[in-house]
Amino acid sequence: MGNLFIGDSVYTNGTFKEQYSLYVEDGVIKEIGPTGQLKGKYKGAMVHSLEGKTIIPGTVNSHNHSFQSLLRGIAVDRPFLEWRDEALYKYTPYLDEEAIYTGALFAFGEMLRYGVTTVSDFFYVHNNGIAYDEAVIQAAKDVGIRLVLARTMYDWDGAPKAYIETIDDAVSRTYALAKKYQGNSMIHIQPAPHSPHAASPEMIKAGHRLACEIDTPFHIHVAEEPFEVEETLAKYGLRPVHYLDSLGVVDERMIAIHLVWLEQAEIDLLGSRNTSLAYCPSSNMFLADGITKIPDLVKAGVNITLGSDGACSNNRISVFEEMRMCSILQKVDRLDGTVVNAQQVFDMGTKNAGDILRLPIGKLEQGMQADFVAIDTNDLSLLPKTNLIANIVYSMQPNAIKDVFVEGKQIVGDGKLLTISEEAIGKRVNAFFEKTRE
Repeated sequence: MGNLFIGDSVYTNGTFKEQYSLYVEDGVIKEIGPTGQLKGKYKGAMVHSLEGKTIIPGTVNSHNHSFQSLLRGIAVDRPFLEWRDEALYKYTPYLDEEAIYTGALFAFGEMLRYGVTTVSDFFYVHNNGIAYDEAVIQAAKDVGIRLVLARTMYDWDGAPKAYIETIDDAVSRTYALAKKYQGNSMIHIQPAPHSPHAASPEMIKAGHRLACEIDTPFHIHVAEEPFEVEETLAKYGLRPVHYLDSLGVVDERMIAIHLVWLEQAEIDLLGSRNTSLAYCPSSNMFLADGITKIPDLVKAGVNITLGSDGACSNNRISVFEEMRMCSILQKVDRLDGTVVNAQQVFDMGTKNAGDILRLPIGKLEQGMQADFVAIDTNDLSLLPKTNLIANIVYSMQPNAIKDVFVEGKQIVGDGKLLTISEEAIGKRVNAFFEKTRE
């Protein structure tokens, strides 16, 4: 017999159902219905009382770099390339396998506290093997978050050596991990050629071919900064999206990250090919990247989800925060309070992500993974009880997030991590920082 989760209400099929509950078996939602009805039907189930709380889908962080959590607060308030060199490139030599594990544990633990139940970690510090990738995977297992390892394929020789692989090595290692974790509901491997700037044309095409072979999406940074546009124009005579199209990779598998500096023809092409965007509004603001044209991309038919990006370029890693930032940034950019609404961004942070990552996550329906968050709707940040979706997006504070479940297992209780001591994570992070200072 499974588990019955009883709250005051459940958000399902686009509405809040009062006095509804979830019945879960083997980490999957088997039924959602009136509490009295499910109690009678599943009399032997283990009952979990979430009284006074509303159950909503767990959020999905569709783009993160977990190791960057260790670098938060370094090289702040700097131009993009100076930030990159002084934070990422300067500190990469200190990132041994233990540090990579610590960074992932730290990032994933913090996300879970803020209601993230699945993360896509765009990970590129491979150090000539897969041990570092496995360290990220082990951290996800230990803390209890669902992981998409967007294993990055990177061959630009201007980067730290730990990032760089040959095409053959990048493909074989990513393929080996994908096969190892095939069928694992909690770990998913997806290819991620880094960007037109940091992956050669051959590497980008190899990443796309591998995604086709193992039938996954593929991830790639696109047009985050003006210099990237200038570079593809200078080298190939094409803007970034048209350059990628010349390689044959602009299709329904592509999850582009950022898409800040686009012309209308690129937007139209992306929409016509049913591509997707992992949008990171806070990071784009923090690094002064610019403002992605979300209303235009939506109109063109691009599928949009939300990411936090790394915690040294945001510096928060909450998808609820990104919902708020997405909406209010677009409003002020367009001088239109209606241009992107609360429901749209809530969907971007939940169900859209499941569709884009091709996983049964992001919504509470029969057959979906039991990833959910219980929020205290009597928290002052969620009052008055007018429009709950709007309040979740625009006013909710993290203290309203009380309980987090992944595959029906409780990972956060009363706002605290249950799987790993937060004090232990903090000690590991502080030890890394002291080591780098020495």
